[in-house]
Amino acid sequence: MIWRVVPVSYWLVVSFIRLCLALYVKGPTVEGIENVPRTGGAIIVSNHMNNADPCVVPGIMPRRIAFMAKKEWFKNPLGALLFRLIGAFPVDRQAADLGALREATRVVNEGLPLLMFPEGTRSKDRQLHQGFPGTALVAYRTGAPIVPVAIIGTETIPWPWVFVRPFMGPRVLVRIGKPFYPPKAERITSQAAKAATEDIMRHVAELLPEQYRGYYRDAVAAHAAEQAAERV
Repeated sequence: MIWRVVPVSYWLVVSFIRLCLALYVKGPTVEGIENVPRTGGAIIVSNHMNNADPCVVPGIMPRRIAFMAKKEWFKNPLGALLFRLIGAFPVDRQAADLGALREATRVVNEGLPLLMFPEGTRSKDRQLHQGFPGTALVAYRTGAPIVPVAIIGTETIPWPWVFVRPFMGPRVLVRIGKPFYPPKAERITSQAAKAATEDIMRHVAELLPEQYRGYYRDAVAAHAAEQAAERV
């Protein structure tokens, strides 16, 4: 299986990523690292604003993780090798990739955290866009906790000029929220997956600055109002 990468190879790649982060961005500053489960499978869900994001998250995680990456990254032999060494597997973003979902489920069931970007692609306007149900389906099939993550600052990384200006990159902040589980459902229906996806994305949105929350801005505000009413 692709994610059964030799740990030494994985950490060598991650060490290189951490060196690049130290050289080309300020930080990253990490908040909430204690919220990452120390053992067992988990699903790490994040917003996505830059091609650097799939490297930033492994670079700050205390555990080895696996993640989906768009299949286009695997067309280049060097890129494919790098991604496979770090435990990535391809996903076709243009179709319902059932094979990638099955692989994602196996990853989590075997005890590894899995990184997923529910938006399916980068947000070019800094706004959080509507999520796809794949993450919710994996969560229901595995029963694993979901760990919300917000990445702030990578949207201003200039490609490829960032590499010729060490120590001049943007300040990057990664916020990690508390693990949670999707709403209980008697059956995994499309409606249940949709409701769970909304819940997952709201958790991510709550970690983002208000001006980044996009599609989920109203959901965050409504949830905050509900909590305030319960405390009265």
